[in-house]
Amino acid sequence: QVQLVESGGGSVQPGGSLRLSCLASGSTFGFNTMGWHRQAPGKERELVATTTTRGHTNYADSVKGRFTISRDNAKDTVYLQMNSLKPEDTAVYYCTAVTTVTNNFYWGQGTQVTVSS
Repeated sequence: QVQLVESGGGSVQPGGSLRLSCLASGSTFGFNTMGWHRQAPGKERELVATTTTRGHTNYADSVKGRFTISRDNAKDTVYLQMNSLKPEDTAVYYCTAVTTVTNNFYWGQGTQVTVSS
């Protein structure tokens, strides 16, 4: 079955950086769009960034210029480099992936990111 395993979350001071990784597995035909969503306490889950196998990217306005999404297609791994972190970036970050051909959508288990002084 499809599994998404995230790593790299943690605590950092404002202005700091973190890098999230997500390894996807279990899809016969691989993954098309991969990305990251987040959910802050008391708020709805929101899209952070996505990327396709062709390298097309999309970002939430709130993270443009600070976050960079990238992927290694050979490893079915997606990364999120987060710089200039702000307290409002505090959230559980979820990896997401859409399987090629079948177009099924999957969520990872989430990793906590806390930005605090």
